[in-house]
Amino acid sequence: MTHKAGFVSIIGKPNAGKSTLMNSLVGEKLSIITPKAQTTRHRILGIVNTEDTQVIFSDTPGIIKPKYGLQKSMMSSVNESLSDADIILWVTDIHERHDEEDVISKLQKTSATYALIINKIDTSNEEEVIAKVEYWKSLLTPKAIIPISALETFNVDAVMEFIMENLPEHPAYYPKDDYFTDRSERFIASEIVREKILNTYKQEIPYSAEVVITSFKEEETIFRISAEIVVERDSQKGILIGRGGETLKKVATSSRIDMEKFFGKKVFLEVFVKVIEDWRNKEKYLKQFGYES
Repeated sequence: MTHKAGFVSIIGKPNAGKSTLMNSLVGEKLSIITPKAQTTRHRILGIVNTEDTQVIFSDTPGIIKPKYGLQKSMMSSVNESLSDADIILWVTDIHERHDEEDVISKLQKTSATYALIINKIDTSNEEEVIAKVEYWKSLLTPKAIIPISALETFNVDAVMEFIMENLPEHPAYYPKDDYFTDRSERFIASEIVREKILNTYKQEIPYSAEVVITSFKEEETIFRISAEIVVERDSQKGILIGRGGETLKKVATSSRIDMEKFFGKKVFLEVFVKVIEDWRNKEKYLKQFGYES
Protein backbone atom coordinates (compact mmCIF):
# COMPACT_ATOMS: atom_id res chain seq x y z
CA MET A 1 0.00 0.00 0.00
CA THR A 2 1.39 3.40 -0.98
CA HIS A 3 1.50 6.14 1.63
CA LYS A 4 0.83 9.84 0.98
CA ALA A 5 2.10 12.75 3.07
CA GLY A 6 2.64 16.43 2.52
CA PHE A 7 2.54 20.00 3.76
CA VAL A 8 -0.55 22.13 3.12
CA SER A 9 -0.14 25.88 3.69
CA ILE A 10 -3.23 27.98 4.37
CA ILE A 11 -2.56 31.59 3.34
CA GLY A 12 -4.52 34.76 2.67
CA LYS A 13 -5.28 38.25 3.95
CA PRO A 14 -6.06 38.94 7.63
CA ASN A 15 -9.49 37.83 8.84
CA ALA A 16 -10.24 35.68 5.77
CA GLY A 17 -11.05 32.67 7.97
CA LYS A 18 -7.80 30.69 7.67
CA SER A 19 -7.71 29.57 11.31
CA THR A 20 -11.39 28.58 11.29
CA LEU A 21 -10.76 26.45 8.22
CA MET A 22 -7.71 24.72 9.68
CA ASN A 23 -9.46 23.96 12.97
CA SER A 24 -12.34 22.48 10.99
CA LEU A 25 -10.03 20.35 8.83
CA VAL A 26 -7.94 19.15 11.79
CA GLY A 27 -10.89 18.64 14.13
CA GLU A 28 -9.12 20.38 17.03
CA LYS A 29 -9.00 24.03 18.09
CA LEU A 30 -5.32 24.72 17.52
CA SER A 31 -5.48 28.25 16.12
CA ILE A 32 -7.19 31.00 18.07
CA ILE A 33 -10.14 32.69 16.41
CA THR A 34 -11.34 36.24 17.02
CA PRO A 35 -13.06 38.91 14.90
CA LYS A 36 -9.85 40.98 14.97
CA ALA A 37 -7.37 40.98 12.09
CA GLN A 38 -3.83 39.61 12.59
CA THR A 39 -4.95 37.15 15.27
CA THR A 40 -2.46 34.47 14.18
CA ARG A 41 1.16 35.44 14.86
CA HIS A 42 3.01 32.14 14.50
CA ARG A 43 2.99 29.41 11.90
CA ILE A 44 0.99 26.62 13.54
CA LEU A 45 1.01 23.05 12.28
CA GLY A 46 -2.06 20.83 12.58
CA ILE A 47 -1.72 17.18 11.60
CA VAL A 48 -4.37 14.81 10.27
CA ASN A 49 -3.49 11.09 10.10
CA THR A 50 -5.18 8.14 8.46
CA GLU A 51 -3.77 4.66 7.89
CA ASP A 52 -2.19 5.62 4.55
CA THR A 53 -2.00 9.44 4.67
CA GLN A 54 -0.58 12.28 6.77
CA VAL A 55 -1.64 15.86 6.05
CA ILE A 56 0.38 18.58 7.77
CA PHE A 57 -1.59 21.83 7.74
CA SER A 58 0.15 25.15 8.30
CA ASP A 59 -1.96 28.08 9.51
CA THR A 60 -0.15 31.34 8.84
CA PRO A 61 -0.51 35.01 9.77
CA GLY A 62 -2.55 37.13 7.37
CA ILE A 63 -0.49 38.66 4.58
CA ILE A 64 0.18 42.34 5.25
CA LYS A 65 2.85 44.94 4.54
CA PRO A 66 4.89 44.84 7.79
CA LYS A 67 5.34 48.06 9.78
CA TYR A 68 7.43 46.86 12.75
CA GLY A 69 9.66 44.00 13.86
CA LEU A 70 6.92 41.65 15.02
CA GLN A 71 5.03 41.95 11.73
CA LYS A 72 8.25 41.32 9.75
CA SER A 73 8.70 38.10 11.70
CA MET A 74 5.09 37.14 11.00
CA MET A 75 5.60 37.61 7.24
CA SER A 76 8.80 35.53 7.39
CA SER A 77 6.72 32.60 8.65
CA VAL A 78 4.33 33.06 5.69
CA ASN A 79 7.22 32.94 3.21
CA GLU A 80 8.63 29.86 4.96
CA SER A 81 5.31 28.04 4.68
CA LEU A 82 5.08 28.87 0.97
CA SER A 83 8.59 27.62 0.27
CA ASP A 84 8.04 24.11 1.66
CA ALA A 85 4.36 23.63 0.71
CA ASP A 86 3.21 20.72 -1.43
CA ILE A 87 -0.28 22.21 -1.60
CA ILE A 88 -1.41 25.80 -0.99
CA LEU A 89 -4.92 26.80 0.04
CA TRP A 90 -5.39 30.49 -0.59
CA VAL A 91 -8.38 31.59 1.49
CA THR A 92 -10.16 34.74 0.33
CA ASP A 93 -13.22 36.38 1.85
CA ILE A 94 -16.17 36.60 -0.56
CA HIS A 95 -16.43 40.32 0.31
CA GLU A 96 -12.72 41.21 0.00
CA ARG A 97 -12.11 44.41 -1.91
CA HIS A 98 -8.51 45.26 -1.09
CA ASP A 99 -5.40 44.99 -3.28
CA GLU A 100 -4.43 41.37 -3.97
CA GLU A 101 -1.29 41.98 -6.06
CA ASP A 102 1.12 40.84 -3.35
CA VAL A 103 -0.70 37.52 -2.91
CA ILE A 104 -1.15 36.98 -6.64
CA SER A 105 2.57 37.48 -7.27
CA LYS A 106 3.40 34.86 -4.64
CA LEU A 107 1.02 32.34 -6.22
CA GLN A 108 2.31 33.00 -9.73
CA LYS A 109 5.84 32.13 -8.57
CA THR A 110 4.99 28.95 -6.66
CA SER A 111 5.54 25.47 -8.06
CA ALA A 112 3.09 23.99 -5.55
CA THR A 113 -0.40 22.84 -6.43
CA TYR A 114 -2.89 25.38 -5.16
CA ALA A 115 -6.62 25.89 -4.72
CA LEU A 116 -8.43 29.16 -4.24
CA ILE A 117 -10.90 28.96 -1.36
CA ILE A 118 -13.71 31.54 -1.39
CA ASN A 119 -14.82 31.70 2.25
CA LYS A 120 -17.83 33.16 4.10
CA ILE A 121 -20.32 32.39 1.33
CA ASP A 122 -22.94 32.01 4.08
CA THR A 123 -22.94 35.83 4.19
CA SER A 124 -23.52 36.14 0.44
CA ASN A 125 -25.79 34.84 -2.35
CA GLU A 126 -25.42 32.52 -5.33
CA GLU A 127 -25.10 35.34 -7.86
CA GLU A 128 -22.23 36.96 -5.97
CA VAL A 129 -20.44 33.63 -5.52
CA ILE A 130 -20.63 32.86 -9.27
CA ALA A 131 -19.37 36.35 -10.10
CA LYS A 132 -16.46 35.96 -7.64
CA VAL A 133 -15.48 32.59 -9.13
CA GLU A 134 -15.36 34.13 -12.61
CA TYR A 135 -13.36 37.09 -11.30
CA TRP A 136 -10.63 34.82 -9.89
CA LYS A 137 -10.61 32.67 -13.04
CA SER A 138 -9.76 35.81 -15.01
CA LEU A 139 -6.73 36.51 -12.77
CA LEU A 140 -5.30 33.10 -11.87
CA THR A 141 -5.24 29.45 -12.90
CA PRO A 142 -5.63 27.49 -9.66
CA LYS A 143 -6.20 23.75 -9.88
CA ALA A 144 -9.55 24.30 -8.15
CA ILE A 145 -11.79 27.11 -6.91
CA ILE A 146 -13.86 25.98 -3.93
CA PRO A 147 -16.56 28.18 -2.33
CA ILE A 148 -17.01 27.35 1.36
CA SER A 149 -18.24 28.53 4.73
CA ALA A 150 -15.56 27.50 7.22
CA LEU A 151 -17.69 28.75 10.12
CA GLU A 152 -20.67 26.62 9.07
CA THR A 153 -18.35 23.81 7.81
CA PHE A 154 -20.16 24.00 4.45
CA ASN A 155 -18.20 22.34 1.60
CA VAL A 156 -15.13 21.87 3.82
CA ASP A 157 -15.22 18.19 2.79
CA ALA A 158 -14.52 19.31 -0.79
CA VAL A 159 -11.34 21.02 0.43
CA MET A 160 -10.16 17.81 2.10
CA GLU A 161 -10.98 15.82 -1.03
CA PHE A 162 -8.86 18.22 -3.10
CA ILE A 163 -5.97 17.75 -0.67
CA MET A 164 -6.18 13.95 -0.70
CA GLU A 165 -6.26 13.88 -4.50
CA ASN A 166 -3.14 16.04 -4.79
CA LEU A 167 -1.08 14.82 -1.84
CA PRO A 168 2.29 13.37 -2.98
CA GLU A 169 3.47 9.86 -2.16
CA HIS A 170 5.76 10.07 0.87
CA PRO A 171 6.29 8.37 4.27
CA ALA A 172 4.85 10.11 7.33
CA TYR A 173 6.86 13.09 8.53
CA TYR A 174 5.68 12.86 12.15
CA PRO A 175 4.81 9.97 14.50
CA LYS A 176 1.17 9.04 14.06
CA ASP A 177 0.20 8.07 17.62
CA ASP A 178 -1.96 10.86 19.09
CA TYR A 179 0.08 13.49 17.27
CA PHE A 180 -2.01 16.34 15.89
CA THR A 181 0.24 19.41 16.23
CA ASP A 182 3.93 20.28 16.44
CA ARG A 183 3.16 22.88 19.08
CA SER A 184 3.69 22.21 22.79
CA GLU A 185 1.02 22.30 25.48
CA ARG A 186 2.72 25.45 26.83
CA PHE A 187 2.22 27.14 23.46
CA ILE A 188 -1.46 26.11 23.31
CA ALA A 189 -1.95 27.51 26.82
CA SER A 190 -0.36 30.84 25.86
CA GLU A 191 -2.54 31.10 22.75
CA ILE A 192 -5.69 30.48 24.79
CA VAL A 193 -4.81 33.42 27.05
CA ARG A 194 -3.98 35.60 24.03
CA GLU A 195 -7.34 34.78 22.46
CA LYS A 196 -9.10 36.05 25.60
CA ILE A 197 -7.06 39.26 25.45
CA LEU A 198 -8.09 39.78 21.83
CA ASN A 199 -11.74 39.23 22.71
CA THR A 200 -11.72 41.37 25.88
CA TYR A 201 -9.75 44.52 25.04
CA LYS A 202 -9.98 47.12 22.30
CA GLN A 203 -7.65 49.32 20.23
CA GLU A 204 -3.92 48.75 20.66
CA ILE A 205 -3.95 46.46 23.72
CA PRO A 206 -4.29 43.08 21.91
CA TYR A 207 -1.58 43.92 19.38
CA SER A 208 0.84 45.17 22.05
CA ALA A 209 0.40 42.10 24.26
CA GLU A 210 2.40 38.87 24.27
CA VAL A 211 1.72 35.89 26.55
CA VAL A 212 4.60 33.94 28.10
CA ILE A 213 4.03 30.75 30.09
CA THR A 214 6.55 31.01 32.93
CA SER A 215 5.58 27.78 34.71
CA PHE A 216 3.76 24.68 33.43
CA LYS A 217 3.46 21.69 35.77
CA GLU A 218 1.29 18.65 35.14
CA GLU A 219 0.24 16.70 38.21
CA GLU A 220 -1.98 13.63 38.38
CA THR A 221 -5.27 15.52 38.58
CA ILE A 222 -4.37 19.14 37.73
CA PHE A 223 -2.23 21.43 35.59
CA ARG A 224 -0.55 24.31 37.48
CA ILE A 225 0.18 27.13 35.04
CA SER A 226 1.62 30.62 35.46
CA ALA A 227 1.25 33.11 32.59
CA GLU A 228 2.83 36.51 32.10
CA ILE A 229 1.19 39.07 29.82
CA VAL A 230 3.84 41.41 28.39
CA VAL A 231 2.80 44.88 27.20
CA GLU A 232 4.73 47.94 26.02
CA ARG A 233 3.58 50.70 28.40
CA ASP A 234 2.46 51.22 32.01
CA SER A 235 -0.85 52.65 30.76
CA GLN A 236 -1.54 49.38 28.94
CA LYS A 237 -0.78 47.43 32.11
CA GLY A 238 -3.41 49.47 33.96
CA ILE A 239 -6.02 48.82 31.28
CA LEU A 240 -5.25 45.08 31.27
CA ILE A 241 -5.64 44.77 35.03
CA GLY A 242 -8.75 46.95 35.21
CA ARG A 243 -10.36 48.48 38.27
CA GLY A 244 -9.70 46.26 41.26
CA GLY A 245 -8.18 43.64 38.96
CA GLU A 246 -11.62 42.67 37.65
CA THR A 247 -10.78 42.68 33.93
CA LEU A 248 -7.65 40.55 34.35
CA LYS A 249 -9.62 38.16 36.55
CA LYS A 250 -12.19 37.79 33.75
CA VAL A 251 -9.41 36.94 31.26
CA ALA A 252 -7.88 34.42 33.66
CA THR A 253 -11.20 32.71 34.41
CA SER A 254 -12.25 32.31 30.77
CA SER A 255 -8.72 31.12 29.88
CA ARG A 256 -8.81 28.50 32.64
CA ILE A 257 -12.17 27.17 31.46
CA ASP A 258 -10.90 26.75 27.88
CA MET A 259 -7.67 25.13 29.07
CA GLU A 260 -9.64 22.59 31.07
CA LYS A 261 -11.67 21.73 27.97
CA PHE A 262 -8.55 21.34 25.85
CA PHE A 263 -6.39 19.41 28.33
CA GLY A 264 -9.23 17.37 29.83
CA LYS A 265 -8.02 18.09 33.35
CA LYS A 266 -8.44 20.70 36.08
CA VAL A 267 -6.27 23.80 35.71
CA PHE A 268 -4.92 26.20 38.34
CA LEU A 269 -3.95 29.38 36.48
CA GLU A 270 -2.07 32.46 37.68
CA VAL A 271 -1.82 35.50 35.38
CA PHE A 272 0.56 38.44 35.86
CA VAL A 273 1.29 41.57 33.78
CA LYS A 274 4.77 42.86 32.90
CA VAL A 275 5.92 45.95 30.95
CA ILE A 276 8.75 45.72 28.38
CA GLU A 277 8.90 49.00 26.50
CA ASP A 278 8.60 48.67 22.70
CA TRP A 279 9.20 44.89 22.78
CA ARG A 280 7.68 44.43 19.28
CA ASN A 281 10.71 46.17 17.74
CA LYS A 282 13.44 44.59 19.89
CA GLU A 283 15.12 41.55 18.33
CA LYS A 284 16.15 40.19 21.72
CA TYR A 285 12.55 39.87 22.89
CA LEU A 286 11.17 38.76 19.53
CA LYS A 287 13.59 35.81 19.59
CA GLN A 288 12.84 35.16 23.26
CA PHE A 289 9.13 34.98 22.47
CA GLY A 290 9.68 32.58 19.56
CA TYR A 291 9.60 34.94 16.57
CA GLU A 292 12.23 34.50 13.87
CA SER A 293 13.66 37.45 11.91
